[in-house]
Amino acid sequence: MPVLRAQPLTARDYEPYGHIVAPGDDHAARSANQGYAKVWDRLAPMVNTRSHASLNVSVFRCGPPTLPIALRCLEKHPFSTQLFVPMARVPYLAVVALGGDLPDLSTLSAFFVPEGTAISYSPGIWHHPMLPAGREIDFVCFVHEDGSRDDCVMTALDAGWFVDFT
Repeated sequence: MPVLRAQPLTARDYEPYGHIVAPGDDHAARSANQGYAKVWDRLAPMVNTRSHASLNVSVFRCGPPTLPIALRCLEKHPFSTQLFVPMARVPYLAVVALGGDLPDLSTLSAFFVPEGTAISYSPGIWHHPMLPAGREIDFVCFVHEDGSRDDCVMTALDAGWFVDFT
């Protein structure tokens, strides 16, 4: 039974899959709103390769998974970045893989995303649905869609893949 161990989220390790979206020392902040705010610009690109697709802003309410976490499927959005912004300070897992028509399971990775951090999946990156650690959480999701089956491609995983974040 393959068990995937979640690793800490770092920009270097996560770069093949997408971007980390959070303020920090790595990005120069600028002053805004008469000095009442700081802004960190251009933290992640939002790619849309279909001119007829429009931005869909939605909310996903995700419950905490039952342990151990069985990975049953992966999905990808071939033509758009998908950005998830947590609406509560709850850590969560991001499970990702590279690949083409099917995920390359030799690249399957799990990242422990700290509270208050958003992530994006680059177009074509295979990923598991969101996995909050400990309690239910809402995520704002940004993705370009046109209503076709090409918006989201899913594949089942063979039984036996598990992820651990302890």
